[in-house]
Amino acid sequence: MVALSIKDPEADRLAREVAKATGESLTTAVVQSLRERLARVRRMRGPRLGEELLKIGRRCARLAVKDK
Repeated sequence: MVALSIKDPEADRLAREVAKATGESLTTAVVQSLRERLARVRRMRGPRLGEELLKIGRRCARLAVKDK
């Protein structure tokens, strides 16, 4: 396992603030925050994929039918 080294003072301050506010350890606060962010990012990708699939479906619906 490789340790995570945070060299950004703001990142360190935010992590410590979350840990203090939640009563969690610094590690738990960082891991939970990353899990929550990853879940949000994954949810944001979902609708975009759905929109793209709908666009493809509409494009395909406009194509001429050649197998009749």
